[in-house]
Parts: sequence; C-alpha cells; structure tokens
Amino acid sequence: MVNEIVLILIVTVPIIFSCILPLIGDFSSNIRNIAALSLAVITFGLCLYLAPSVFSGKIVNFYYSLPLGINFILRADAFALFCALASSLVSAVIVFYSFEYIKPYKNQNEYYFIVLLFLGSMMGIIFSANLIFLYMFWEMTALASWRLIGFFRKEDFVRRANKAFMVTAAGAFFMLIGFIMIGEQAGTFDYQGIHTAIAPGAVKNIAVILILCGIFAKSATFPFHTWLADAGVAPSPVTALLHAAVLVKIGVYVYARLFNGVVIPSDEIRTAVFLIIALSAFISGGAALVENDIKRIIAFSTVSQLAFMFLGFAAGQPLAFAASTLFILMHSAAKAGLFLSAGIIEHETHTKDITKMGGLLTVIPITAFAFILCMMSVIGIPPLGGFFAKFLVITGTAQAGYPTVAFIFTVAATLTLFYMLRLFYKVFLDKPQGERQLTLNAHRHSVWTPMNFSVSFLAVISLIFGLCFSKLMNIAELAANQVFGIL
Repeated sequence: MVNEIVLILIVTVPIIFSCILPLIGDFSSNIRNIAALSLAVITFGLCLYLAPSVFSGKIVNFYYSLPLGINFILRADAFALFCALASSLVSAVIVFYSFEYIKPYKNQNEYYFIVLLFLGSMMGIIFSANLIFLYMFWEMTALASWRLIGFFRKEDFVRRANKAFMVTAAGAFFMLIGFIMIGEQAGTFDYQGIHTAIAPGAVKNIAVILILCGIFAKSATFPFHTWLADAGVAPSPVTALLHAAVLVKIGVYVYARLFNGVVIPSDEIRTAVFLIIALSAFISGGAALVENDIKRIIAFSTVSQLAFMFLGFAAGQPLAFAASTLFILMHSAAKAGLFLSAGIIEHETHTKDITKMGGLLTVIPITAFAFILCMMSVIGIPPLGGFFAKFLVITGTAQAGYPTVAFIFTVAATLTLFYMLRLFYKVFLDKPQGERQLTLNAHRHSVWTPMNFSVSFLAVISLIFGLCFSKLMNIAELAANQVFGIL
C-alpha cells in the first residue's frame, strides 16, 4: 500500500504544489526557488524510493475505476521508473541552474510554476496505463511548452512558440483519434485490456499511423522536425528541459510503451518507421553540420539522436530495446549539459552565432570541460555512456534481422562526430572573430555558481553512467524483459 501511495505522489506532488509557487514568489523569490527545487528533488526521491522494489522485478499498480472505461491507472514497472528517474534527476538540475540564469528576467513566478507542472505531467505520461489519461497529460505538456518557449514574449518568439504548439497539438488530435479507434477495437482504453484483446499485428494500420503522427510531432521527427530548432528562442534551461529531460522524450517513451508492450504493429508499419527515422537522422544531422546558431545545432543534434532511440524501440528485440532505454538516460544527461553550457556561452559572448565566438577554452574552462564530456557522450566515445548505448542499439537492430538498417544508422552516427567537432572547434579553439566584450563574471572561475555546478554535475554523471554501464544495463534488460513479457 505504501508503494501505491508513493506512486500517486510522484505524479500529484509536482502538479498540485506547482500552483503555490507564484504565491510564494510574491512573498520571497528565494523561498520560491528553494520550494521549486525541493519539489523536483522530492519527485526524484519518491521515484528512488520505489527503485529497490521495482528493480527487483515487482510492478506497482494503482487502479481507480471511472465510468466509460476511462480508468485512472498508474503502473510502475522497470521501464517506467527508469525513465522517471532520468527525467526527474535532470529536471532538478535544470531548476537549480535556473536560479542564476532566470534571475534577471520577468515572469519568474510563471516560469517555475510551469516547469514543475511540466515535470508532473511527464510523470503522468510515464506512469499512466490508460490511453485517455495518457492523452490528458500529453496535452498538459503541450500547454506548458508553449508558454515556456515564448517566455521572453517578443513577437517573433511568441510566433515560434505558437508554431510549436500548433504542430504538437495537431499531432495530438490525430493521436487521440487513433486512441479512440484502438479503444473501440479492443473494447477498453486500459493498456492491459488492449494487449489481451488485440493480437500482434492485428491493430488497424490507420490507427497506428494516426498515433505515429502525434508521436513524431511531439518528438520533432521528420517531417515535423523544424519546430524544435525554432524553440531555441526559449531560455537555455527551457531548451534543456524540452530536449533532454521532458518534452521530446515523451514521444519516444510512448512509442516504446504502446508499440512493444500494448499493441504490436504490422511489418509494413515497422518498415515505414525505419524509413522515417533514417531520413530524420540524416536530414537533421546534415542541418547541424551547416548551421551556425549554437542552440539550433544542438537542437538538430537532438532530432538526430532521437532517431537512434526510435531505432532500438522499433526493432522489436529485447537487446535493442534495453539499449534505447539506456540511450534515454545517457542522452538526457549529456544533452542537458550541452544546452546549459550553451546558456553560459551565450551569457559570455552575447551571441548564438558560433562564427563570432572562438577561443573560449581559456575564458570559460569549466564550461569547456563540461562541454567536452557531454559532447563525447553524444558522439559515442568510450568510456562515456553514449557509446555503449548507441553501439548496442545498432547491434540489437542487426540481431533483430535488420542489418541494412543497422548499417545505415552506423553511417548516420558519423555525422554526429563531424558536426560536434565543428561546433567545439568554432566555439572553443578557433581564433576569436572580431572585437567582442566578454562578461566579467564567475562563470570563468568558480565551479560553485549554480550554472557552472549544474553543467559540471551533468558532465561528471555522464562519465559515471558510462563507468557503471553494466549495472545500468541489468536494469534496462529487466525493463525490456517485462515489456516483452519474457518475465
């Protein structure tokens, strides 16, 4: 019973208590900041409380019956809890980073409120075991991301926020239609009931296609990828939240959950998914190679790396699934580190144009150190965790009977090396271009500022995750076995 209560609290605590942050902020901004961080840490701590039980093979369920088959069901298995731990940990680091980054700006009360609402909505998506409640939490994240992307309220920024909202909301509308079709076919919206009622490959292709529209729109996968790069107008902690911790991972998670553990799509759908994600990897990787805006480069990198996550989950093979599960964690930490480092770089240089940077290795060495480690993980260089995850995704895909697809993604992985090395050289090693005024602040020297500490922490845990890969892989394999019904 205690575990069930903890599971409910993981979802409700950040959502409910986020509402009081603006009230606290009117009284004291410092207390509000501490309260926001506390909520994120508590969410992570509650997830951690469930870890010994869930990672030993037990599944925690909460069920509350409602009319029309729209039952409120929360289910914590190894896959869900692993993703929840990754999201809540990175979100807590982003909130701490925000103490310093957001301090000069207006709308801080709204910012912290929406960030915590965002986190709670993500927890709802991860643990929901009913399609309708999944959709409700899904739309909550859409509203939150819309406000956060347009945080600065400039006309062009608001226009880009509107674009992100319209693309993801339109996709969610089609996804809802797909959910309804599956619910009618199965006679229920509950995951377990759907899995029992619909045989593998028997789900209607049109329903799967509609759901994929919502998933690919939310995860900025080709052809819906352009909104994510445009979202770079948001504050750096927001872009880190969107790319690394919460938003775009939602689509990947839901794809893995629905199309491995709930319904099994047809072979034709699987082939189409392989084609789409391969195009997404190459197009976004190519865009990152020629882009000069630092945040757009990292954004296109996100789109490319998401394709590798989709690959492992689409292969329909336990090893590839486990590797993609680990990829979520590795990418979350490393990509958050890159975006938060980009925020420091932008603060120092007052520009996002990498052709106007250069020579920052000695100016902001702490940021450069963090950037190097996070970049190595994204590229896939051992012993960083990104190497093992990416290698096993490709290996698992080949073992699943798709060697050609595995080879294509091996080629796509080389793009990551080229655009990341170009980015690092232009920002940190190239000769400074023209005259510039650098901000004289603590980002250059002290590791204990919130911004420096956050990027350093993410860089170090990216390395630790790689060194502890075998232990993490045991958890990921448990998650895969549970999803595939092997246990």
